[in-house]
Amino acid sequence: MSEQIVRTEYSEVMQKSYIDYAMSTICARAIPDVRDGLKPVQRRVLYAMEQLGLNHNKPHRKSARIVGDAMGKYHPHGDSSIYDALVVLSQDFKKGMALVDGHGNFGSIEGDGAAAMRYTEAKLKKFTQDVYLADLDKDVVDFVPNFDETEKEPAVLPVRIPNILINGAEGIAVGMTTSIPTHNLAEVIDAMIAYMGKEKITVEELMEYVPGPDFPTGGIVVNKDELLEIYQTGTGKIKLRGKVEFEPAKKKSGKDKLVITEIPYTMIGANISKFISDVVDLVESKKTSDITDITNESSKEGIRIVLELKKGADVEKIKNLLYKKTKLEDTFGVNMLGIADGKPEQLNLKSILAYNIEFQYEILTRKYTTLLEKAYEQKEVKEGLIRACNIIDLIIEIIRGSNNLKQAKECLISGNTEGIKFKNPESEILASNLNFTERQAQAILELRLYKLIGLEILALQKEFEELVEKISEYEDILHSRKSMAKVLKKDLLAIKKEYALPRKTEITNAKAAEVVVEEIKEQEVIFVMDKFGYAKLLEVSAYDRNKESVDAENTHVFSCMNTDKIVIFTDNGNMHQIKVLKIPSKRPKDKGVPIDNLGNYSSAGESIVGIYAYNNIKDNKLLFTTKMGIMKLVDASEFDVNRSTISATKLQDDDLLVSVNATRITTKVVEVPETDEGDIPLILSGGSDDGFDEQLGLDFEAMGYGDIDIAPKEETQYTREILVLQTHEGYYLRFPLKDVPEKKKNAIGVKGIKLTEGDYVRTVFLLDVGDNKIVQYKGKKVELRKLNIAKRGGRGSKGK
Repeated sequence: MSEQIVRTEYSEVMQKSYIDYAMSTICARAIPDVRDGLKPVQRRVLYAMEQLGLNHNKPHRKSARIVGDAMGKYHPHGDSSIYDALVVLSQDFKKGMALVDGHGNFGSIEGDGAAAMRYTEAKLKKFTQDVYLADLDKDVVDFVPNFDETEKEPAVLPVRIPNILINGAEGIAVGMTTSIPTHNLAEVIDAMIAYMGKEKITVEELMEYVPGPDFPTGGIVVNKDELLEIYQTGTGKIKLRGKVEFEPAKKKSGKDKLVITEIPYTMIGANISKFISDVVDLVESKKTSDITDITNESSKEGIRIVLELKKGADVEKIKNLLYKKTKLEDTFGVNMLGIADGKPEQLNLKSILAYNIEFQYEILTRKYTTLLEKAYEQKEVKEGLIRACNIIDLIIEIIRGSNNLKQAKECLISGNTEGIKFKNPESEILASNLNFTERQAQAILELRLYKLIGLEILALQKEFEELVEKISEYEDILHSRKSMAKVLKKDLLAIKKEYALPRKTEITNAKAAEVVVEEIKEQEVIFVMDKFGYAKLLEVSAYDRNKESVDAENTHVFSCMNTDKIVIFTDNGNMHQIKVLKIPSKRPKDKGVPIDNLGNYSSAGESIVGIYAYNNIKDNKLLFTTKMGIMKLVDASEFDVNRSTISATKLQDDDLLVSVNATRITTKVVEVPETDEGDIPLILSGGSDDGFDEQLGLDFEAMGYGDIDIAPKEETQYTREILVLQTHEGYYLRFPLKDVPEKKKNAIGVKGIKLTEGDYVRTVFLLDVGDNKIVQYKGKKVELRKLNIAKRGGRGSKGK
């Protein structure tokens, strides 16, 4: 067969391929089906467990076996994603009703991960079997081929409740997300029954039964008045708070306590430790001094986070501070998106119930259609057996006279007596009139002799009568929506009676937490950081008393105001900033805290090349120098930003920042008297105001000024600092800082020095005019002041 080349527009192919991928992600991975409220991986895990026979009354089975079956038969994706789904299905602190009974370490509410699948075991819960997997054998849902068409799997599970509400849902697809909170089983069932009684019921009326979400972690919903709009539109924000209880001191020597007994649903996992860390920050940053200690006493019995208070502490003020400044008050973003009729749809409370109730009617219709068909089959068999019992002697004679089973069966069905030996000619005449159905004939031939006992025959007749009643009942249910609604209502009430749990989440209206921010008294402090990255603040008086030892033990020591912020420049071109108030105040001998813990900077991935108090450099220019010798000046005002981390400069591939130096522009301009020759401007730095100061050592010609005419009183400025670059191979290049251009922070600079192969810039020195600095290189002293002034971009000279 010859190949056929189809020419098409590339953009059309890409567009179609991306849309196909997006829809696959939306419908077959991330967004749950509104009918059973499950994502494909969850559905397949539960079905795999059902096929393995992991019933609630059977032993647990290794999770690895469950994951293996799900992956090999139904879900051809990574085992970790399947196991994660299994773990979440077992976590009662994430699900309104857990569906899997896990045995072993399946994680904790505090964010601990589950043990490896080879260690844990699981089985289905009774609730799951009764409500999610029942009647699968009654053709209640469609079965579709699996990924390799070697197995069949249900397209949807016959879930008897709106699981999308009961257990909620979270998922991120391509361009779409879903976020549905959990709800109380009893309340949702009551809402379903109310909807069945009045299909034109409004969302507001439904909320008399479902007043709001019911999170497994409890907590308090504090924006009750906004819930109606959220449930009408399917989108919005639910404001959650943890539950805080006050425990007065039991003894005079004891301390009052605030105890957090319930947390917002959004605090599950690492956010619990983040909350504790935030409380510690509030104390260390002196936003409160009423909390003396915090301990996490949570256990399997529940959450218990204890805050010890100072005597006479303002409890309401502390509560408001916790709500305002920590995750103890948070928002849950609601976006009720689900797959309905095979496509994503924005849902609300009523539409979810409508889709689910319609699905329940479909399940019941298919269930009772299957039951009716089986009942008719059984009725047919019972009729045949009853009739056979009345002529049992003839049946026995036919069987004994037949040469084989086929011959006897044909006689029972069609009355064909050919080849059958009858003892009595009348029996042959009677046998020729037989007309049992094939199913009846088979049942007669399989009839056991004990069934001919008188009581057994009576039982057979009773079973037949019961079947007739069942058929009548099934037909009534199938032909009457009202009768089917009664059955559905009965089933729902039975589920509610056996599995309903009390509401955990309180719903109310509460005022927004307000914190009166006490004005911070501005004062000077000393920032110090040692070579290991431990930082702290010292009082100025304490520093003055211990200046010598503090300077010797720390690599960074400078004064700043407590209202300022520390800016950190790192070798990968980032700038991180930390409020000075976040840095703890310590005594000179106390150990500081890792600066990694105070902001986004991490010593594991980047190194500090410059650290300053912003107010100390805000009027300066910052000199950026990279390993490859690229340089530029940037106005420090560009780094007055609110974000804690920004890109401070643009770097070329494989390049790193070597240093960020703050220039000290203190140039003094004086008026120049008019002369015949025309004088140059006198730029002084603490020198004489009435003429040229020889100590400045300025070589104006080398600096590009030469013999020029300057009009009287003309003001001219230039930067008075001299720049020296030192390379790894010992080359030094000295040139005026004014030769480095000023650029924006996102621009790449200019070449500062020409490097030989394998060489790189190691150190940058900034010198005031007249300053001298002596450095060591391979045991030799190099006086930077004596280096010749050259042009930027040169190679420099070897240090002597």
